[in-house]
Amino acid sequence: MGRMSFSETSLAGLFEVTTEAVGDERGSFVRAFCDEEFAAVRDELHWSQINISRTSGAGTIRGLHFQRPPHAEAKLIRCIRGRVFDVAVDVRTDSPTYLRWHAIELAEDNDRMFFIPEGFAHGFQTLSDDTQLLYMHTTSWAPGSEGQLRFDDPSVAIAWPRPIAKVSDRDLAAPVADASFVGVRL
Repeated sequence: MGRMSFSETSLAGLFEVTTEAVGDERGSFVRAFCDEEFAAVRDELHWSQINISRTSGAGTIRGLHFQRPPHAEAKLIRCIRGRVFDVAVDVRTDSPTYLRWHAIELAEDNDRMFFIPEGFAHGFQTLSDDTQLLYMHTTSWAPGSEGQLRFDDPSVAIAWPRPIAKVSDRDLAAPVADASFVGVRL
Protein backbone atom coordinates (compact mmCIF):
# COMPACT_ATOMS: atom_id res chain seq x y z
CA MET A 1 0.00 0.00 0.00
CA GLY A 2 1.20 3.54 -0.74
CA ARG A 3 3.04 5.48 1.94
CA MET A 4 2.90 9.09 3.09
CA SER A 5 5.83 11.46 3.39
CA PHE A 6 5.84 14.66 5.42
CA SER A 7 7.80 17.83 4.65
CA GLU A 8 7.75 20.47 7.37
CA THR A 9 7.63 23.99 6.01
CA SER A 10 9.49 26.99 7.42
CA LEU A 11 6.42 27.59 9.64
CA ALA A 12 6.56 25.29 12.68
CA GLY A 13 3.95 22.54 12.66
CA LEU A 14 2.80 23.17 9.06
CA PHE A 15 3.41 20.19 6.77
CA GLU A 16 3.10 19.36 3.11
CA VAL A 17 2.04 15.73 2.84
CA THR A 18 2.74 13.62 -0.23
CA THR A 19 0.93 10.35 -0.69
CA GLU A 20 2.04 7.51 -2.89
CA ALA A 21 -0.66 6.13 -5.16
CA VAL A 22 -0.57 2.45 -5.92
CA GLY A 23 -2.13 1.50 -9.21
CA ASP A 24 -2.55 -0.96 -12.00
CA GLU A 25 -4.60 -1.19 -15.19
CA ARG A 26 -7.83 -0.81 -13.15
CA GLY A 27 -6.90 2.52 -11.59
CA SER A 28 -5.26 3.55 -8.33
CA PHE A 29 -5.56 3.61 -4.55
CA VAL A 30 -4.18 6.28 -2.24
CA ARG A 31 -4.45 6.83 1.51
CA ALA A 32 -6.24 9.93 2.73
CA PHE A 33 -5.13 9.42 6.34
CA CYS A 34 -3.26 6.87 8.46
CA ASP A 35 -2.92 7.18 12.28
CA GLU A 36 0.31 5.24 12.26
CA GLU A 37 2.02 7.42 9.65
CA PHE A 38 0.73 10.74 11.04
CA ALA A 39 2.12 9.84 14.47
CA ALA A 40 5.51 10.94 13.08
CA VAL A 41 4.26 14.56 12.99
CA ARG A 42 1.38 14.59 15.47
CA ASP A 43 0.43 11.95 17.99
CA GLU A 44 -3.21 11.02 18.48
CA LEU A 45 -4.97 13.07 15.85
CA HIS A 46 -8.72 12.78 16.14
CA TRP A 47 -10.92 14.06 13.34
CA SER A 48 -14.25 15.46 14.57
CA GLN A 49 -15.64 16.79 11.31
CA ILE A 50 -15.10 16.16 7.59
CA ASN A 51 -16.38 18.65 5.01
CA ILE A 52 -16.35 19.10 1.25
CA SER A 53 -16.03 22.56 -0.26
CA ARG A 54 -17.24 23.10 -3.83
CA THR A 55 -16.29 26.19 -5.83
CA SER A 56 -17.55 26.76 -9.35
CA GLY A 57 -15.28 29.39 -10.90
CA ALA A 58 -11.52 29.70 -11.39
CA GLY A 59 -9.92 32.68 -9.63
CA THR A 60 -12.31 32.55 -6.66
CA ILE A 61 -10.79 33.15 -3.22
CA ARG A 62 -12.14 31.63 -0.01
CA GLY A 63 -10.70 32.57 3.38
CA LEU A 64 -8.66 33.29 5.39
CA HIS A 65 -10.47 31.52 8.27
CA PHE A 66 -9.45 30.06 11.63
CA GLN A 67 -10.89 29.16 15.04
CA ARG A 68 -9.64 30.41 18.38
CA PRO A 69 -9.24 28.35 21.58
CA PRO A 70 -10.95 26.51 23.08
CA HIS A 71 -12.06 25.42 19.59
CA ALA A 72 -8.76 25.93 17.75
CA GLU A 73 -8.51 23.29 15.07
CA ALA A 74 -5.98 21.48 12.95
CA LYS A 75 -7.00 20.73 9.35
CA LEU A 76 -5.95 18.27 6.70
CA ILE A 77 -6.83 19.52 3.20
CA ARG A 78 -6.93 17.49 -0.02
CA CYS A 79 -8.16 18.57 -3.46
CA ILE A 80 -10.46 15.93 -4.92
CA ARG A 81 -11.44 17.82 -8.08
CA GLY A 82 -9.63 20.55 -10.01
CA ARG A 83 -6.67 22.62 -8.76
CA VAL A 84 -6.19 25.17 -5.97
CA PHE A 85 -3.50 27.42 -4.56
CA ASP A 86 -3.89 26.58 -0.85
CA VAL A 87 -2.55 28.99 1.76
CA ALA A 88 -1.88 28.89 5.51
CA VAL A 89 -1.00 32.03 7.49
CA ASP A 90 0.54 31.83 10.95
CA VAL A 91 -1.74 33.83 13.27
CA ARG A 92 -0.15 32.60 16.51
CA THR A 93 0.63 35.88 18.23
CA ASP A 94 3.63 34.46 20.12
CA SER A 95 5.17 32.79 17.06
CA PRO A 96 8.43 34.01 15.50
CA THR A 97 6.72 33.51 12.10
CA TYR A 98 3.57 35.48 13.00
CA LEU A 99 1.76 36.62 9.80
CA ARG A 100 4.07 34.65 7.48
CA TRP A 101 2.37 32.44 4.92
CA HIS A 102 3.09 29.27 3.00
CA ALA A 103 1.22 27.96 -0.04
CA ILE A 104 0.98 24.64 -1.82
CA GLU A 105 -0.74 23.69 -5.06
CA LEU A 106 -3.24 20.93 -4.45
CA ALA A 107 -4.80 19.06 -7.36
CA GLU A 108 -6.90 16.00 -7.92
CA ASP A 109 -3.97 14.35 -9.68
CA ASN A 110 -0.94 15.35 -7.57
CA ASP A 111 -1.55 13.23 -4.43
CA ARG A 112 -0.60 16.06 -2.07
CA MET A 113 -2.28 17.27 1.11
CA PHE A 114 -1.75 20.19 3.49
CA PHE A 115 -1.64 19.62 7.25
CA ILE A 116 -2.47 22.91 8.95
CA PRO A 117 -2.10 22.99 12.76
CA GLU A 118 -4.00 25.07 15.26
CA GLY A 119 -3.16 28.76 15.11
CA PHE A 120 -3.15 29.12 11.32
CA ALA A 121 -5.64 30.89 9.08
CA HIS A 122 -6.52 28.95 5.94
CA GLY A 123 -7.70 30.03 2.52
CA PHE A 124 -7.35 29.16 -1.14
CA GLN A 125 -7.72 30.40 -4.69
CA THR A 126 -9.17 28.12 -7.33
CA LEU A 127 -6.93 27.54 -10.34
CA SER A 128 -9.61 25.72 -12.32
CA ASP A 129 -13.38 25.69 -12.60
CA ASP A 130 -15.42 23.20 -10.59
CA THR A 131 -13.06 22.47 -7.69
CA GLN A 132 -13.70 20.39 -4.59
CA LEU A 133 -11.67 20.22 -1.40
CA LEU A 134 -11.96 17.59 1.31
CA TYR A 135 -11.36 19.07 4.78
CA MET A 136 -10.73 17.05 7.91
CA HIS A 137 -11.04 19.03 11.18
CA THR A 138 -9.94 18.14 14.72
CA THR A 139 -12.85 20.08 16.25
CA SER A 140 -16.35 20.87 15.15
CA TRP A 141 -17.27 24.28 13.83
CA ALA A 142 -17.87 26.75 16.67
CA PRO A 143 -19.29 30.08 15.38
CA GLY A 144 -18.31 31.95 18.55
CA SER A 145 -14.66 30.99 18.09
CA GLU A 146 -14.35 31.99 14.43
CA GLY A 147 -11.66 34.35 13.29
CA GLN A 148 -10.80 35.83 9.92
CA LEU A 149 -7.96 37.67 8.27
CA ARG A 150 -8.44 39.59 5.06
CA PHE A 151 -7.14 37.72 1.99
CA ASP A 152 -5.39 40.81 0.59
CA ASP A 153 -3.93 42.16 3.83
CA PRO A 154 -0.82 44.14 2.79
CA SER A 155 1.08 43.11 5.94
CA VAL A 156 0.72 39.45 4.90
CA ALA A 157 1.10 40.08 1.15
CA ILE A 158 -0.02 36.75 -0.27
CA ALA A 159 1.02 36.43 -3.91
CA TRP A 160 -2.22 35.05 -5.34
CA PRO A 161 -1.37 33.44 -8.69
CA ARG A 162 -4.44 34.53 -10.68
CA PRO A 163 -6.53 37.65 -10.99
CA ILE A 164 -9.21 37.56 -8.31
CA ALA A 165 -12.58 36.66 -9.80
CA LYS A 166 -14.92 36.29 -6.79
CA VAL A 167 -14.77 36.82 -3.04
CA SER A 168 -17.70 36.53 -0.62
CA ASP A 169 -19.03 39.61 1.18
CA ARG A 170 -18.02 37.95 4.46
CA ASP A 171 -14.40 37.55 3.31
CA LEU A 172 -14.32 41.12 1.95
CA ALA A 173 -15.36 42.33 5.42
CA ALA A 174 -12.59 40.40 7.23
CA PRO A 175 -10.14 42.49 9.28
CA VAL A 176 -6.54 43.22 8.43
CA ALA A 177 -3.74 42.50 10.90
CA ASP A 178 -3.56 45.93 12.49
CA ALA A 179 -3.31 46.78 16.20
CA SER A 180 -6.92 45.64 16.77
CA PHE A 181 -6.50 42.25 15.08
CA VAL A 182 -6.91 39.32 17.45
CA GLY A 183 -4.75 36.36 16.47
CA VAL A 184 -4.48 33.08 18.34
CA ARG A 185 -2.82 32.41 21.69
CA LEU A 186 -2.39 28.69 22.18
